[in-house]
Amino acid sequence: MAVPARTCGASRPGPARTALPWPGRGPRPGPGARRPPSGPPRPLLLLLPPLLLLPLFAAPGASAYSFPQQHTMQHWARRLEQEIDGVMRIFGGVQQLREIYKDNRNLFEVQENEPQKLVEKVAGDIESLLDRKVQALKRLADAAENFQKAHRWQDNIKEEDILYYDAKADAELDDPESEDVERGSKASTLRLDFVEDSNFKNKVNYSYTAVQIPTDIYKGSTVILNELNWTEALENVFIENRRQDPTLLWQVFGSATGVTRYYPATPWRAPKKIDLYDVRRRPWYIQGASSPKDMVIIVDVSGSVSGLTLKLMKTSVCEMLDTLSDDDYVNVASFNEKAQPVSCFTHLVQANVRNKKVFKEAVQGMVAKGTTGYKAGFEYAFDQLQNSNITRANCNKMIMMFTDGGEDRVQDVFEKYNWPNRTVRVFTFSVGQHNYDVTPLQWMACANKGYYFEIPSIGAIRINTQEYLDVLGRPMVLAGKEAKQVQWTNVYEDALGLGLVVTGTLPVFNLTQDGPGEKKNQLILGVMGIDVALNDIKRLTPNYTLGANGYVFAIDLNGYVLLHPNLKPQVSQGGGQEEGKLYRMGTPDFLPCLPQTTNFREPVTLDFLDAELEDENKEEIRRSMIDGNKGHKQIRTLVKSLDERYVDEVMRNYTWVPIRSTNYSLGLVLPPYSTFYLQANLSDQILQVKYFEFLLPSSFESEGHVFIAPREYCKDLNASDNNTEFLKNFIELMEKVTPDSKQCNNFLLHNLILDTGITQQLVERVWRDQDLNTYSLLAVFAATDGGITRVFPNKAADDWTENPEPFNASFYRRSLDNHGYVFKPPHQDALLRPLELENDTVGILVSTAVELSLGGRTLRPAVVGVKLDLEAWAEKFKVLASNRTHQDQPQKDLLCVLIDDGGFLVLSNQNHQWDQVGRFFSEVDANLMLALYNNSFYTRKESYDYQAACAPQPPGNLGAAPRGVFVPTIADFLNLAWWTSAAAWSLFQQLLYGLIYHSWFQADPAEAEGNPEARESSCVMKQTQYYFGSVNASYNAIIDCGNCSRLFHAQRLTNTNLLFVVAEKPLCSQCEGGRLLQKETHCPADGPEQCELVQRPRYRRGPHICFDYNATEDTSDCGRGASFPPSLGVLVSLQLLLLLGLPPRPQPQVHAHASRRV
Repeated sequence: MAVPARTCGASRPGPARTALPWPGRGPRPGPGARRPPSGPPRPLLLLLPPLLLLPLFAAPGASAYSFPQQHTMQHWARRLEQEIDGVMRIFGGVQQLREIYKDNRNLFEVQENEPQKLVEKVAGDIESLLDRKVQALKRLADAAENFQKAHRWQDNIKEEDILYYDAKADAELDDPESEDVERGSKASTLRLDFVEDSNFKNKVNYSYTAVQIPTDIYKGSTVILNELNWTEALENVFIENRRQDPTLLWQVFGSATGVTRYYPATPWRAPKKIDLYDVRRRPWYIQGASSPKDMVIIVDVSGSVSGLTLKLMKTSVCEMLDTLSDDDYVNVASFNEKAQPVSCFTHLVQANVRNKKVFKEAVQGMVAKGTTGYKAGFEYAFDQLQNSNITRANCNKMIMMFTDGGEDRVQDVFEKYNWPNRTVRVFTFSVGQHNYDVTPLQWMACANKGYYFEIPSIGAIRINTQEYLDVLGRPMVLAGKEAKQVQWTNVYEDALGLGLVVTGTLPVFNLTQDGPGEKKNQLILGVMGIDVALNDIKRLTPNYTLGANGYVFAIDLNGYVLLHPNLKPQVSQGGGQEEGKLYRMGTPDFLPCLPQTTNFREPVTLDFLDAELEDENKEEIRRSMIDGNKGHKQIRTLVKSLDERYVDEVMRNYTWVPIRSTNYSLGLVLPPYSTFYLQANLSDQILQVKYFEFLLPSSFESEGHVFIAPREYCKDLNASDNNTEFLKNFIELMEKVTPDSKQCNNFLLHNLILDTGITQQLVERVWRDQDLNTYSLLAVFAATDGGITRVFPNKAADDWTENPEPFNASFYRRSLDNHGYVFKPPHQDALLRPLELENDTVGILVSTAVELSLGGRTLRPAVVGVKLDLEAWAEKFKVLASNRTHQDQPQKDLLCVLIDDGGFLVLSNQNHQWDQVGRFFSEVDANLMLALYNNSFYTRKESYDYQAACAPQPPGNLGAAPRGVFVPTIADFLNLAWWTSAAAWSLFQQLLYGLIYHSWFQADPAEAEGNPEARESSCVMKQTQYYFGSVNASYNAIIDCGNCSRLFHAQRLTNTNLLFVVAEKPLCSQCEGGRLLQKETHCPADGPEQCELVQRPRYRRGPHICFDYNATEDTSDCGRGASFPPSLGVLVSLQLLLLLGLPPRPQPQVHAHASRRV
């Protein structure tokens, strides 16, 4: 007698389950049977053709039951498809909404987006915007050079002679521990009044400039006072620039001495801890002060390098790396008898954020041993610079050597590699306190067009690792007008609170001469900069005519995005500039290279191929844009959903053109359905009023709740994150102005009001007369390009969690990109509590796009859908996916589920799984999800998010001593030789420095607010999404796992994003073959392996002009210094000061070349 197939909702009595034939092996062994000695059970996925499986499922040995036959499960699938389609046809109202649009055809026009014209217009507008800033920059640079040339140097200038607004004065006066309060500063500081300015997001004073001087520079030094004196004249030029162009934002002069003068004046955003902002380390200054660099850093790690000196070297290398930008290339090596790279990088690599992070971590692992071998270090460096088979800057070439001293001059190496042309500059750094003869180090630098520096202690690190830029600037200064070219930076975060900006930079040269007939000065005075807020550039791009999935983007010569909807870096949340960046002693290793926090100093370097999902077509587009070409290409590509849970395969049209007079290129991306868009034409004011009334809350009870997109409809409209409040503000404004007012965006307003009327007609024609409860619906809804989301009935709005801006709603954007019905279960994270199925508030969104065809022009102006009652539809699902006719029949045997195209559970016939709806199915049934993936029902896509911020790792217990300080042993104290050693002298310097700036030194046991180590830091997150694979048919398969083997059937539901799966319930959990992960995970190695990535660098181009040589350059100024042996008298005096706790008056800390004095 034939036995009917089991159903998802009913069990059948009969013998034990082991009677089911085990395909290919006879009857399945019983629980006590011995398996062949084949090792531990593991899943083996066998995909069997349906015709072969059918006899197995109804084999003679299975008289008790059988797995449902394929045609039975296909029948269930058709019932599900019909039920979904029927509900959507009745309540979705797609056809009715099409008719409504056609009935109102006289109220709108169909406009066309012409990609080539659009992108050329936007590129032209951006070019005009930036050109106005360029003209202002040139006026400032010319004026600065003339003012400095006319200035007369004053040797006896005093602090009280200079009147200026010190931007940090207010913060320092409020801080009793600040440097100037301790010293009793004599500077005459202006006290200003400020007014709030929304353009600057700050309080400003338009009548004055502000001055910021780094904390580690003495304000009262002669160099600084003279700098303040002559730069005061820039104030009038700043003011005149703003008069000519009121849209100008920050105008800044960054001096090579470290002084920053900016306009308009505003108080400095002081951090809670020590302020270490130095303009010379800002990305815009570095880019403007020199041409691109190929740099090799070599570090002496011979046994003579004492522990304290080695730690100073490590920090110095980190600081040196921070002076490099993305236009530069670098490698770092250590040497003793032999030289070797400190990291996995075997050649020069781009000095981007991720590569520099690898270097900084590797530097901390350097260990001192062996003997000094300068020859090995320099030969390695020269070989690196001569490697022409790699991508590099091909401009300034230099070697930076950090050592504690030595006798060898390695002249033979220089003769072999660098003389007579001296194309490679050599900079030498004597680190630590010692008695070695530094003459060889000076000679190396002077003989190779470089400079010699001394870093005796912590206080000299920052200044001496950045002054090499003055030397590199010499050829630029000597080139004169040829080098006066404006450069535009990457995107970075403004230090004064503007948010993301780009900066136009122009170098300022010293035009003075040392005397009549003498050579002209070859020093760079500084860099002039003018900021352009990214939002000001975005305003020049079309916002809402491109549709929800169309957008404009721009990239630079490195392929980094200037504009892109996915450019969303983690910016600082208050605090100040580079809060606690360097000299906070956070580990026992003293002076570590601290990780970058969300207070970025680095530019935002998001590559175009990381902003989108990379493929070959996009690589070609990127290369063409970098080369400055025009182009157009239609491609099929993958896009990530807004909530980053799904991946869709879509068609996109890319069009691009260069932005002239800049290093940027502009692109436009349009889906085919966004070629056309609607533009409302509501000239009938009576109709305007009629439709507007449907926005009033008084109409919501009968017409459904309306959410309006929070767009900039009018200038005076007050924004609000609360949509109810925003709607109230909108209504109040509309009672004062008309949709045709000049202060309003007429396009946005007319489209909003038109869509209000059209969606109300959908309520009137379809929704109002239907009983939603009959079909177990919680709500019906419609969302439009015009910014309206109407939810019916009104009470359903209480549980509506979608974004009121349709263009930012994941369901809206995915519905436009997918045909048919798109299911969206409630979002659940594996770490969150299960859903609470109470009061019928949990729903599943089902949406579909409304496609119009008007006069041969196709567009999708709206999305409609329903919200299913989860619990009621789960009960209905039991009946539809079975041979049952009643919901109260028992339900035990088979597992029946609906999974969406991202692998998330939508419905299940198992009651205990209802609260897991919305979770990735691998978290519900890992065994079955792995089988679906291995049988190509799903494809995996992995990508990396380079804009993430991660919580810090908890610090270790460092004890009660000040962090990271070298602590001498008792034996050291008892040893007289130690007290006169370089180690003791260096230690005392650290202690003295700590007393003066004790906030840098002090151990903070709580590590409370303000410590960057206690805040989020930048990191890379790995993202994994799943989407439907190539299988688009009905398949039966078996998960072969011995006693735990399972049969399953899977089939895509037509016209939906659902997969229908029928499977045997798992007998045991011994066969977990692996678990697929979907959630975002932190990459401990900072993303994909950097060592592998640098072997296949992405295409880029550097600046087209290089200034690395000038025949008239005077290289005689190449650094002077002498070893500084400590005397016993000095040591005794210093010890007394330390015991008394009385810090001496600090000496000027400005390290300036003698030739800077004019």
